[in-house]
Amino acid sequence: MNLAGVLSAWTSRGALPDRGRVQVHAFDPALLWVTVALLAWGLVMVYSASIALPDNPRFGRYAHTYFLSRHALFLALSFAAGLLAFQVKVETWERIAPWLFVASLLLLIVVLIPHIGKGVNGARRWIGLGPISFQPSELAKFAVLLYAANYMVRKMEVKERFFRAVLPMAAAVAVVGVLLLAEPDMGAFMVIAVIAMGILFLGGVNARMFFLIAAVIVVAFMLMIAFSDWRRERIFAYLDPWNEKYALGKGYQLSHSLIAIGRGEIFGVGLGGSVEKLHWLPEAHTDFLLAVIGEEFGLVGVMILIVAFFWMTRRMMHIGRQAIALDRVFAGLVAQGVGVWMGFQAFINMGVNLGALPTKGLTLPLMSYGGSAVLMNVVAIAVVLRIDYENRTLMRGGRA
Repeated sequence: MNLAGVLSAWTSRGALPDRGRVQVHAFDPALLWVTVALLAWGLVMVYSASIALPDNPRFGRYAHTYFLSRHALFLALSFAAGLLAFQVKVETWERIAPWLFVASLLLLIVVLIPHIGKGVNGARRWIGLGPISFQPSELAKFAVLLYAANYMVRKMEVKERFFRAVLPMAAAVAVVGVLLLAEPDMGAFMVIAVIAMGILFLGGVNARMFFLIAAVIVVAFMLMIAFSDWRRERIFAYLDPWNEKYALGKGYQLSHSLIAIGRGEIFGVGLGGSVEKLHWLPEAHTDFLLAVIGEEFGLVGVMILIVAFFWMTRRMMHIGRQAIALDRVFAGLVAQGVGVWMGFQAFINMGVNLGALPTKGLTLPLMSYGGSAVLMNVVAIAVVLRIDYENRTLMRGGRA
């Protein structure tokens, strides 16, 4: 497939003699450009949020452009990986889905091995690869998505024999959850559980059984919180972040995130004008990037971001429905699963930054600093674009 064939196709002049040539895009250009816009805006905001970090002794050895240059490198690597992922046929992703899932499990085990997995703030989530690190939980999100879609296609009798069909997939997701909680990374497990549940629902599971499983998962997460002191403290801090008991502890990030967003008001204080990023708001360039966006671009900037992620999620769902209508169930479930992933993770991150949800270590997709997350986000969207490309090829009478 040459580049011209990937980017666009042209109908003949004879097909529409009165209008001349009409461009027929090989895949959804709007989805591509919204993705590029979010990546570019994220690069600018990572620089804005991290420019003052070297003034902190903890980052004293870094240049002011350290996080900017690394994030730009991550974007370049992600773009290359996305191009490669786009070249892979959907049927190939379907064939390798179980093996990719096994590989992600092995990496989740490896990251827990001392001297191999890198620990930060008490969490062991990264594997060092020279000057960069890789986070296996990000690969696990993508691998579980493919595995769940592949499993649902192979076990279409799920509607008739629910428990017998769903139990193996539930066990696989539970194993991933145990490994993630050992890191610990409850946020990634929550996203993976929602992805699996979303594909289960979209695959046609009986609504009554679906809500039964959803209730079981909610109870399980509530028990995890109830029997964990530090998770319980996070909930209490979320309920009253201004309490003097939590203001300098578990509620510190939330309270300063709310201060940042409050300072932004309607139109913001202007790009680069954030005060909270000056060593007041921790992780301003990662988990709390939205707070800096809210401070510098105000309510208008936050609303633009919400609309962009809502449109992206809706568009992916449409591509998935289109694939299913073309009798490509695996492709449809994958596209919709990516939509669930991006939409849910963006919703959680925004909810945390806006004080609507308890603090949870999840980044803003495509925008927050973090190589592994951006890489897997771009690869997942590239797969959706490939699905859309194959849909359009089939509708023009070609072969996927």
